[in-house]
Amino acid sequence: MNFSLVAVIFLPLATAVLIALAQPVRTGRLSRWYALGGSVGTLAVSLIYFIGPMFGHGIDDPEPFALGFSIPWVEEWGITFTLGLDGLSGLLVILTNVLMVISVLASWSAIQKRRREFYLLLMVLHTGINGTFLALDLFLFYIFWELMLVPLYFLIGIFGSSRRIYATMKFFLYTMAGSVLMLLGIIALYFQAEAIRGEPSFLLKDLLSVTGQFSVGLQTLIFFSFFLAFAIKVPLFPFHTWLPDAHTEAPTAGSIILAGVLLKTGVYGLIRFAIPLFPDVAATYAPFIMSLALISIVYGALTALAQEDMKRLVAYSSVSHMGFIVLGVFTFREEAVAGAALQ
Repeated sequence: MNFSLVAVIFLPLATAVLIALAQPVRTGRLSRWYALGGSVGTLAVSLIYFIGPMFGHGIDDPEPFALGFSIPWVEEWGITFTLGLDGLSGLLVILTNVLMVISVLASWSAIQKRRREFYLLLMVLHTGINGTFLALDLFLFYIFWELMLVPLYFLIGIFGSSRRIYATMKFFLYTMAGSVLMLLGIIALYFQAEAIRGEPSFLLKDLLSVTGQFSVGLQTLIFFSFFLAFAIKVPLFPFHTWLPDAHTEAPTAGSIILAGVLLKTGVYGLIRFAIPLFPDVAATYAPFIMSLALISIVYGALTALAQEDMKRLVAYSSVSHMGFIVLGVFTFREEAVAGAALQ
């Protein structure tokens, strides 16, 4: 078992606990130093322990993940604390860690009030994003997926601009709707897989072995419960309207994380979970999804041209950018998927 995966997830959380428990007066002045130390330490761990295994792991290796960590959690429900690292998740974790260091530095003088709360929330968000990219148990993945929502909600709502409450509520309602749909899909997937396998499990590898035996109708329903949650996070047209408001009203660090890495969790979810679990349904509806991606590309680009606010320009250009990525993924061609991963 590789404990570097655990360290990358829980080092930011330990930093958040340190910020919370330190003396309030001192924490107001030193919280940014704690956050910088935690984020730099997390980046260092990922660079030291991830680079070699990621690029030294061939595509013909029998084990698809270069690094792994797994311990039982709630055994009677088949829940395990299972993490895995491959080239896609590893690079996204490193990207997250680089951007988090930048976010802390970008907030150094910008955040003058409630520093303690700001950096605590930023570190919890750091844990949620890294956990999302490394979790291979669907129950664990959902916990980290939801953990991303809470600190970002407060970062925008407390430290955002004048229309922050409106932007926060819009962001919360959109993403929570997607999360509820995905939760229903995970529950249906879990019970149907248990009926076929004879034992409970949320492990991705266990679920991959049985989803082909589901009825076409059930596969379609569960696939779209996942797809809608991930499409909202991408965001794909017509689920994109929360992003310009959230991006514009968020503090600088929030905008960096939103555009730089949070949107990528949506496409990552498609590549890691939705498409592998239900490849036939994904192929059937690929033309429809590609059409939405094309609309996102054109609409996002044209709308970006009309923006006078830099943050809204970045938000709409992100809609266009992510449309290209989704388009590449759903062509199911090796070159296009590799290009989508690079983008």
